[in-house]
Amino acid sequence: MRRFLLAAVAGMILSGPLMADTKDDVTGVIQSQIEAFKVDDFETAFTFAAPGIKRMFGSSDRFGMMVQQGYPMVWRPGRVDYLDLREGPTGPVQRVMITDQAGRTHLLDYFMSPSDNGWQISGVQFVQAPGIGA
Repeated sequence: MRRFLLAAVAGMILSGPLMADTKDDVTGVIQSQIEAFKVDDFETAFTFAAPGIKRMFGSSDRFGMMVQQGYPMVWRPGRVDYLDLREGPTGPVQRVMITDQAGRTHLLDYFMSPSDNGWQISGVQFVQAPGIGA
């Protein structure tokens, strides 16, 4: 019963006027991390990561290296557009469209988790755009 109530409350939080506040907070965190990446401030970028991500990489340097190699469009974006925000199984999921400096478009889902200091990024997943692939 408690789980149902928590899910219902979470659903209410991400609807109506409160959804706009959540979206602003979530996109603010993502944008702040991207701004830190742009100037190679991996230490600051690492502060926006959830505890599980921090444990996985152990240091801001290793985290920065992973982003440079695995997510170069996040490290050096050309353009960033925030699309829909939806409720995922563990919190909000923000869809982000990043156009890299070569003009290629990438869709990513940012998984967010709450913390005492606001939202943190708990994961990023590539999303295959409709009409791409087999």
